Amino acid sequence: METLEKKNSGLGKPKWIRVKLPTGKKYTELRGLVDKYKLNTICTSGSCPNMGECWAEGTATFMILGNICTRSCGFCGVKTGRPGNVDWEEPEKVARSIKLMNIKHAVVTSVDRDDLKDMGSIIWNETIKAIRRLNPQTTLETLIPDFQGNKTNIDRIVAAAPEVVSHNVETVRRLTREVRIQAKYDQSLEVLSYLKQQGVNRTKSGIMLGLGETQEEVFETLHDLRKSDVDVVTIGQYQIQKSICQLSLS
Repeated sequence: METLEKKNSGLGKPKWIRVKLPTGKKYTELRGLVDKYKLNTICTSGSCPNMGECWAEGTATFMILGNICTRSCGFCGVKTGRPGNVDWEEPEKVARSIKLMNIKHAVVTSVDRDDLKDMGSIIWNETIKAIRRLNPQTTLETLIPDFQGNKTNIDRIVAAAPEVVSHNVETVRRLTREVRIQAKYDQSLEVLSYLKQQGVNRTKSGIMLGLGETQEEVFETLHDLRKSDVDVVTIGQYQIQKSICQLSLS
């Protein structure tokens, strides 16, 4: 009797699962800048399969404060361990690269730096200000960690005034301890709520699907985010080409 494995062996992989090889002028330029200035991107550190396609379009998310995270979230491909020293020249390097790439909308994220007294918030502040100084026409989205809920550190982000401040809850309440381990669901909501209270124009968060959550739990999470005055929510899966949808909660 023919097995299912043998029967399907000649079908090949579906087109949507195939990853394109990195090519093109934009990819080469971006790869060169990342290497030249020893920059980190979530694309490389997170082992994103769509990196070639995004970079070929001149799109990348810069990751500051190194490429080793102090946390060990179950879904993330970034290395966990003891991070190296802070590179105080990093803000200028990132800002200069954005200028050279002529980026109109920049996205910056970071690893968690629970090993630092300021949890990396000073470098965050300096990076935003450097981007502003060298790229006054560039709009900026910052995907920040929770800073353990420390308001002094969060205030440094608010003071630098990026157009969008994003912090992902990642999953529903029930699965948070399993998926994010060192993070807390309610603390993330409090961070998002505080950002809005302090006058951030547009706040944003994201959740992943396919981790075992129920439809009711997804609706509950959306309701919680709305109560925290979040403006935009992205819903998707980790490392797929595009988010399923982006909702305006206003």
